[in-house]
Amino acid sequence: MNLFKSSKLLFWTLWSLAAVLTIYISTKISFVFQPVFTLFSTLFIPVLIAGFLFYLLNPFIKLLERIKVKRTYGIVIVMLLAIGGTITFIVQIAPVLMGQLTELIVNIPTIIANIEIQADDLKRVPGLEKIDYEEVLMRLNLSLDTISNTILSYITTSISSIVSTLTGLAVVLITVAIILFYLFHDGHKFKPAVASFFPAKYKDHAIELLGQMNAVVSGYISGKGLASIVVGILVYIGILFIGLPYSLLLAIINVATNMIPYIGPFIGAAPAFIIGLTISPGKALLVALLIVVIQQIDANFLTPKFVGKSLDIHPLTIIVVLLVAGKMAGIVGIIFGVPGFAIVKTIVIYIKKLIVEENKKIKQIGDNV
Repeated sequence: MNLFKSSKLLFWTLWSLAAVLTIYISTKISFVFQPVFTLFSTLFIPVLIAGFLFYLLNPFIKLLERIKVKRTYGIVIVMLLAIGGTITFIVQIAPVLMGQLTELIVNIPTIIANIEIQADDLKRVPGLEKIDYEEVLMRLNLSLDTISNTILSYITTSISSIVSTLTGLAVVLITVAIILFYLFHDGHKFKPAVASFFPAKYKDHAIELLGQMNAVVSGYISGKGLASIVVGILVYIGILFIGLPYSLLLAIINVATNMIPYIGPFIGAAPAFIIGLTISPGKALLVALLIVVIQQIDANFLTPKFVGKSLDIHPLTIIVVLLVAGKMAGIVGIIFGVPGFAIVKTIVIYIKKLIVEENKKIKQIGDNV
């Protein structure tokens, strides 16, 4: 018993094993935890969207506060603008977007045929005549029959579930709006509420750590979100200038993928490059040049200006995090893996700092004695 009390390693090892065993046994009691899992899965997407919008829009509320507008009025203004923007998107932009998406799906066989034509032309270029482009296309599984069957199956499935999808979307939008309002209105109460679960001597540390975590997430999401919107606008203008179809759809794809550090711009550029290639190699080259110029603007001006040093992580670490998070949680993991890792890093650094400070205090007490 004395050995158990004196050995911290043994103590925490046994407690960890007991916690893991308790969780494992609990997962086997499905009738108890199934409602909890159902509640979590139902609220996960609305809370995730509301949290993203909170960090994206909260800087505007703070800006209104700085110009002497009461926070309550600022919340109302931002909420009305957000709701108005959502309605405008649904009424004005969504139909155009869906039209371009439908047109793209319908024209996929033509796009593949055009790529094959361009591949035949490339065979005449010196040095490229030995490449078997048909084998490459087959390896990519780009046969017209496969694509047509996939599209027809997708359309049939979509039509059968369109009513339930629209109903679910309406419920999600209403839920997101309610959660977002309370995040704006009562968000300042979150840190004291969480800190109340800690012992009295750790409450100040908990509040400080939560503040640092909030600053990291806020700086990344709001900064990267604003930078991605600017990138999307520049891509839209550039694609219109080049004369490429599906300009709105391609711009929105670039807005979404630009939230992913380093590899996101390449993912977003791929559809525009492929569509440009179906027209001519010159168009594809112009698209590549456009994306490179815009990404240089983003990397050297937009992201440093909006994001700053809130995400001080090595590029190689980010790539590893993206690969692991994408494998574990798909697109959600890819988008939120990096800020999640930044939060964990912030916690580890803060705890390490506390340990160092505690060791210094103990050493000082020992020296004084």
